[in-house]
Amino acid sequence: MSNAIFQTPVAVNEPIKSYAPGTPERAELQKELKDSVAEHRDIPMYIDGKEVRSGKKIEIHPPHDRHKVVGHFYKGGKVEVSHAINAAMKAKHEWGRMPWEQRAAIFLKAAELLAGPYRAKMNAATMICQSKNVFQAEIDAACELIDFWRFNVQYAANEIFKNQPVSSPGMWNRMEYRPLEGFVFALTPFNFASIAGNLPASAALMGNTVVWKPSERQVYSAQVIMEIFMAAGLPEGVINLVYSSGQDCSDVIFSNKDFGGIHFTGSTDVFRTIWKEIGDNIHQYKSYPRIVGETGGKDFIIAHESADPIAVAVAMARGAFEYQGQKCSAASRAYIPSNLWPKVKEKLVDDLKTFKMGHVEDFSNFINAVIDERAFDKITSYIDNARKSPDAEIIAGGNYNKSEGYFIEPTVILAKNPTYVSMCEEIFGPVLSVYVYEPDKFEEMLDIVDQSSPYALTGAVFSQDRYSIVLATEKLTNSAGNFYINDKPTGAVVGQQPFGGARGSGTNDKAGSSWNLIRWVSPRTIKETFNPPHDYRYPFLG
Repeated sequence: MSNAIFQTPVAVNEPIKSYAPGTPERAELQKELKDSVAEHRDIPMYIDGKEVRSGKKIEIHPPHDRHKVVGHFYKGGKVEVSHAINAAMKAKHEWGRMPWEQRAAIFLKAAELLAGPYRAKMNAATMICQSKNVFQAEIDAACELIDFWRFNVQYAANEIFKNQPVSSPGMWNRMEYRPLEGFVFALTPFNFASIAGNLPASAALMGNTVVWKPSERQVYSAQVIMEIFMAAGLPEGVINLVYSSGQDCSDVIFSNKDFGGIHFTGSTDVFRTIWKEIGDNIHQYKSYPRIVGETGGKDFIIAHESADPIAVAVAMARGAFEYQGQKCSAASRAYIPSNLWPKVKEKLVDDLKTFKMGHVEDFSNFINAVIDERAFDKITSYIDNARKSPDAEIIAGGNYNKSEGYFIEPTVILAKNPTYVSMCEEIFGPVLSVYVYEPDKFEEMLDIVDQSSPYALTGAVFSQDRYSIVLATEKLTNSAGNFYINDKPTGAVVGQQPFGGARGSGTNDKAGSSWNLIRWVSPRTIKETFNPPHDYRYPFLG
């Protein structure tokens, strides 16, 4: 294993393509969408570099066209999980001892492949089965994932491996960054293909081997990610992709002595269950597993009386409703002073009236479908409750229909008290709850923002008054791991805003930074003395 440092390519953020009418990328993507839908994709698991097909086939339906079948994947069980662990452990020695720059080259090549020949295929897969419009797919499945793979290499080289101890005369002290002892389990969500591609890759870059289970709603694009890994030269068994249930994975993985860590993005309740299960089994493991998770959010916007009302309204529209609010960072609650509310409301409602909703193939649609029926039913229950509640009023949207796809209008709920249920609970859909307060209650509202939700992922303050910005920044210190001033609380960019939250939102290990990568190594300090002593006596003994 080598920690030698080479001059790594300087990472820069991947440019976002416009997909405007007449552009070559638009024509290429439209063709890929058409071809992909017609293909009926057959999606195997990948264990030890081999395609694995079980006897249980699961159909794949686009959320916006729920009766259409675009392919199927093969459901795994405990046997496949066990095989994936065995493959990961078999590959571990050679992969871990490979010079780090050779591992890095694989992920840099993967980034080039995604930026070029795989870009349209990746975006099309994300649009079809995660129901993202073209812009949301481009910034996620292409640009952010490319950025993760490139910047991770730079962080590993410049901020981790270069970090070496001081050596006194006559000795050489050095730090070796070893992979964890055991395998890493990557459990990834449906909503971001970039997260799905980064969680296993970041651990693998640092020398670990991985068992990767994506959300069943994301297997269509997960398979493309795996294709890219293999085309980039990833050795057999380094990342093993399985489609077993969460329960089957838990039963096998968390009882295995070689379990070394979990890289997780998903719900708070699931993460807490996993943490407890790991704790219950802690006596079985060779070492204490690394537990890294990014979970739920109840992300906020709070405006001061001095804020620009148009900027606030646009931040609410974009922050709450892009990708149907299915972002862990999406604005879900807003606190607006009464002096601004008439202008904010007018702009917000007018903008929502112009939102087009429908299939992803129509690039003029800003809103598409929510991910599945379970999500649809949960989200619409909040809308129905608000419609009946004396403490709430629906001032925009509120309609929904799942006859063709899981479509929910972007909905704004005006709450009559700041602790109304939709102001406090995570909804994870296109629902924004607003509370209007008196301008002289700004500091009191900051306390309510801090105390009325168990989460602490993202949040934003809008103000033209610097004293109020300082006050909000201070009082909301623990309320958001990513805090925005005069900007929406979504859209963190790799290399610019390392992402993660605390409290009920996770371990705040900041994806897209060295803070995350350092969790996937176990340092070893080595001291070499060139002229060791030949007498036990110290000078004080005379």
